[in-house]
Amino acid sequence: MYTYKYPRPALTADIVLLDAERREVLLIKRGNEPFRDCWAFPGGFFDMDDETIEATARRELKEETGVEDVKLEELCTASKKGRDPRGRTVTVVFVALVDRTKINAKGSDDAKEARWFGLDELPQLAFDHAEILQKAIKKYL
Repeated sequence: MYTYKYPRPALTADIVLLDAERREVLLIKRGNEPFRDCWAFPGGFFDMDDETIEATARRELKEETGVEDVKLEELCTASKKGRDPRGRTVTVVFVALVDRTKINAKGSDDAKEARWFGLDELPQLAFDHAEILQKAIKKYL
């Protein structure tokens, strides 16, 4: 295996689940640091063994909320320095437009809870998720 002399970032995937009709977003309450007990998008780290970044998004969405079989569309890549206190992290963000009445989400794995929030009643979000959510709202709503 070739070793690069340059430091490399961690790679993650996050998922913004939006119910456009009800103007709501699904968030998870984080069970681990950083931002323990804060609200965030479902998501997590890329598995380098044999996984695409979209597969990472699907796996994390299922692990943290039980939600599967949704159509994902890539929204953006978030890569600002300092966006994750654990170190340099690049996140590929996906969006799924859903009807929340057909989604039975509940927190599991490292998500303590999963809950739908109205876009006008959002809690403070972890990381740079408020900025990312604004991009999703601008594009999809």
